[in-house]
Amino acid sequence: MTDSQADYYEVLQVSVSADPETIHRIYRILAQRFHPDNAATGDADRFRTITEAYQVLSDPERRAKYDVHHGDQRRERSQLLAEMVRAQNDVEFEQLARLTLLEALYARRRLDPRQPGVFDGDLEEIVGRPREHLEFTLWYLGQKGFIDRSDGSRLTITASGVEYFEEHSTRQQNRLRLTAAEAADRAVS
Repeated sequence: MTDSQADYYEVLQVSVSADPETIHRIYRILAQRFHPDNAATGDADRFRTITEAYQVLSDPERRAKYDVHHGDQRRERSQLLAEMVRAQNDVEFEQLARLTLLEALYARRRLDPRQPGVFDGDLEEIVGRPREHLEFTLWYLGQKGFIDRSDGSRLTITASGVEYFEEHSTRQQNRLRLTAAEAADRAVS
């Protein structure tokens, strides 16, 4: 089975463990629906794919050969999907870390404007992540001009950082409110 080849089980909308009678019954339904002679729902390409899937899955020998490659492809696809989800979660986690760090520096500047800086060690404790996990976050926020090092050692939020935090903090709160409202609506329904 090549990467461009369709998943025959998905094409026929059957389980990998479907028995021959089920495969035959589903094929007949789909073939009738997508046959090119059907004026309402006919689709010649889809019909060809359905027929090809049926020919492979209805022949025990061809199905056994197909299943060997099908299992490998499904595992590869599952791993790829897991990596994509993990990457998306990493991005969301990083965005949250930036806002959390800016929030800590924002609060510090508001509470003690004369000494608004935070030492790296204190920052680790406030944000809840070790320094080595904050390297990318600190680099990004520094490059954007959202944070700065006062007197060379303490991190402080800049005016741009304040504006960014306030804008994104408001958006996040609005998203949370919408999510909470949707959940309440579902609970009532």
